[in-house]
Amino acid sequence: MRDSDYKKKAKMDSEYKESSVGVLPSLSSDKFSGKPPVCVLTASGKRTGEKEGEITVKCASHGLISVIGRQRVMEDAVAVAVVGEVESFDFFAVYDGHGGSYASEMCRDRLHLIISNELEERRRKRRRMTNRRDVEGGCGGGEGGLEYWGEVMAASFAKMDVEVNNEEREYPEAVESEGSTAVVVMVGEEELLVANCGGSRAVMYRGGMALPLSRDHKPDRPDERERVETAGGMIIDSRVLGVLATSRSIGDRFLKPYVISEPEVTVSERRGTDEFIVIASDGLWDIVSNEFACEVVRRCLNGELKLRFPENYTSGNRAAEAASLLAEMAIARGGKDNISVVVVELKMYSSSSSSSK
Repeated sequence: MRDSDYKKKAKMDSEYKESSVGVLPSLSSDKFSGKPPVCVLTASGKRTGEKEGEITVKCASHGLISVIGRQRVMEDAVAVAVVGEVESFDFFAVYDGHGGSYASEMCRDRLHLIISNELEERRRKRRRMTNRRDVEGGCGGGEGGLEYWGEVMAASFAKMDVEVNNEEREYPEAVESEGSTAVVVMVGEEELLVANCGGSRAVMYRGGMALPLSRDHKPDRPDERERVETAGGMIIDSRVLGVLATSRSIGDRFLKPYVISEPEVTVSERRGTDEFIVIASDGLWDIVSNEFACEVVRRCLNGELKLRFPENYTSGNRAAEAASLLAEMAIARGGKDNISVVVVELKMYSSSSSSSK
């Protein structure tokens, strides 16, 4: 091991100890015994709405957790599902609500269904166009790529935004000020799609490096500030109109047109060096760096760091333990917000597809 490697490990060990506040003994510890995070809501490997005995998503391992932290209300929501009928994708999403839990819960229940319907509608339309071209002697085009997925996600997020903003409520004024961020990761056999709207984030560990898959929509981001100001709004104290700390979200009707629901979309080819993805709300990312989070997950998945829970809380897979460990570390470091984390192992999705890359 080179001197630089020793220094890096020593620094990481130090950061672990500093973050523990008496909770985590040492990075090199074989076991970690401690109380589970405050108000554990979910720690599992099941998809949204799945019942006991049903088949989970096709990945070999994924885990998720949501904790209320030191807040009085839980406004985060997490969804894991399968979307698409002809070509299916594993769907993972984290929603960070504000002004209440209504918007994030509605996104959790509806967005993956909206995306599935959007994909099916576009395939039907493409088939009709292809048949017409065949009759006329032409040929049909394919689907996929950044432009295609950008249109699919933009249309889906817009429909979700309309549903949230137009929903009839007992207290109509609540709809005006409720909203949610959304970061969606869809994993296919050969590609990886990410759509982000707001301050939640997805980070992939590839080839020993933490690679951001999304960019936070902060009002102080130069291009976001310019967009808001061009629409007639202002950024005051790093907030849109001095109110909202994210420049894009689903909902927030009273901040239209300054706050928009259009996501930023990326499409990446899967590689054999892709190891895992961490998807989380800003309750995690405001406390730890991308690199630190990935190092924690890597060591947990490799068995270098183990989390021991009470019997009634044992998750049964290391991805869930890694997600739980990240949440607890964020709380130990002083995190006060809701924290939601999803860890997805990419290496184990398809050994044949991974080895061919």
